[in-house]
Amino acid sequence: MASTAGTVIKSGVKQVRPLLSVDNAEARKRVLNLYKAWYRQVPYIVLEYDIPKNESQCRAKLREEFEKHRHAKDVRVIDMLVVKGQMELVETVKRWKQKGHVMNYFRTPINPKPNDFLSKFIAGSA
Repeated sequence: MASTAGTVIKSGVKQVRPLLSVDNAEARKRVLNLYKAWYRQVPYIVLEYDIPKNESQCRAKLREEFEKHRHAKDVRVIDMLVVKGQMELVETVKRWKQKGHVMNYFRTPINPKPNDFLSKFIAGSA
């Protein structure tokens, strides 16, 4: 009985093809390379876009953006985030963005959305 349940479970699981990375170590390497590339471009971004932030503030925001997705464990999700990050970097470096697009990273939400049930209930969105 247990062996038939095991074969049913194994047949129900589908092996998916990874986007870029084969394992977590390779995905981690890609993330670190992307972070280093962004980190190296920060002085040029500050200079070219003439944003009212200094390099240390931009690097802190860069770290915050990477830390936002620290919880991602699936290799395919990490690869997709890396691809999106590379596209953002290319768009920023080639100046396809305008100053407002870059400054949107520093914008704080006016009214942050409630996270717990009681706050949602009080706000009327539960």
